[in-house]
Amino acid sequence: MTDQMSSVAGERRDSDRKKLIVDVRFAGGDSTGIANTRDIGVGGLYMTTASDLPIGTEIAMTISVSGRSMRLGGVVVYADPGQGVGVRFRDLGDSELELLKTEIGA
Repeated sequence: MTDQMSSVAGERRDSDRKKLIVDVRFAGGDSTGIANTRDIGVGGLYMTTASDLPIGTEIAMTISVSGRSMRLGGVVVYADPGQGVGVRFRDLGDSELELLKTEIGA
């Protein structure tokens, strides 16, 4: 396993995720684009993308859940180059947290 693919020590997810596929508009590092989530939880998400987003990259995302658009910030904590990245949410507001909990049944 390469350093790029491995999770940074202490960066393991601390919440369960549910398979939920939604579009993600993102901007981070030198990349912008549209990706799809593979799974999502109240702590973060995994999105499929071929973009180069190394571990530690700050990322801004917009997702639509239950017809409501949410702007979320996060940091890449897992990278599988050419396949996708795991993102931990940062500064998630109460309304976004409640919407995610409702959507994923947490």
